[in-house]
Amino acid sequence: MTERTGLVTMKGNPVTLVGNEVKVGNQAPDFTVVDNDLSPVRLSSFRGKVCILSAVPSLDTPVCDLETRRFNQEAERLGPDVTILTISMDLPFAQQRWCGAADVTRVQTLSDHRDAEFGQAYGVLIKDLRLLARAVFVVDAAGTIRYIQLVPEIAEEPEYEAVLAATKELL
Repeated sequence: MTERTGLVTMKGNPVTLVGNEVKVGNQAPDFTVVDNDLSPVRLSSFRGKVCILSAVPSLDTPVCDLETRRFNQEAERLGPDVTILTISMDLPFAQQRWCGAADVTRVQTLSDHRDAEFGQAYGVLIKDLRLLARAVFVVDAAGTIRYIQLVPEIAEEPEYEAVLAATKELL
């Protein structure tokens, strides 16, 4: 498995990312993660829709909380042709509890805790912590990666306007 350093820090400290590096224009790697009801979910099941894949370390942290709430608000404005998936290593039960407490109903939270399949396929698995780095991928309706934002400091929010602009270009 490929290891990459020098791309991301956590509170100023460098971390090592494990997995394949994906690039804009690549076919989005398919992966299986777990829904809040423990059922498997594959990226390929969303073909035909534009997908925003929002990778976060944990919903139970302030920045991940803010980011997921923001994408939940944006989901309504983006309309039915866009699906927003927030993926973390949180257990499905914790994700379900968090969504209920935060009244997040438009973003689908998915867990990569079993096999880290998403984290490795997209190169955002943090080696020593087994958490996901903060990153956003926009995948078009045909399954091609059209935008990537790897947030350099995990404790900071992504540039939402850039993600939204890239998404709107595909509608």
